Amino acid sequence: MVKTAPKLPDGTPFPTLYYLTHPVLTAAASRLESAGLMAEMTDRLQRDPDLAAAYRAAHESFLAERDAIESLGTTFSGGGMPDRVKCLHVVIAHALAKGRGVNPFGDEALAILAAEPAMAGILVPEEWL
Repeated sequence: MVKTAPKLPDGTPFPTLYYLTHPVLTAAASRLESAGLMAEMTDRLQRDPDLAAAYRAAHESFLAERDAIESLGTTFSGGGMPDRVKCLHVVIAHALAKGRGVNPFGDEALAILAAEPAMAGILVPEEWL
């Protein structure tokens, strides 16, 4: 996982702060996306006000952290936050960077992946297991 600057060297805004970089974890996130997990998560987001509030808090935390580095003057964060789940790579990276309890969908995707034998030795934090 990497944390990027809010702007490219030429000043172009680059609002997504976190990205997955480990090839196995990146492929696993892509597999979850292809299986339709994002649509299912977004559907639950629309029906569960507590989940929506937790995801909005993740979005606000993401914005505050990015704006502390450099404000882009936008409320776009990444991964589709706070209204949908658009990119598991971003929400998983956010969850890994900030720890359990910050991004509910990142936590959920990591818990799914932690149960897979192929993830042994990759998802090191015991709290994901």
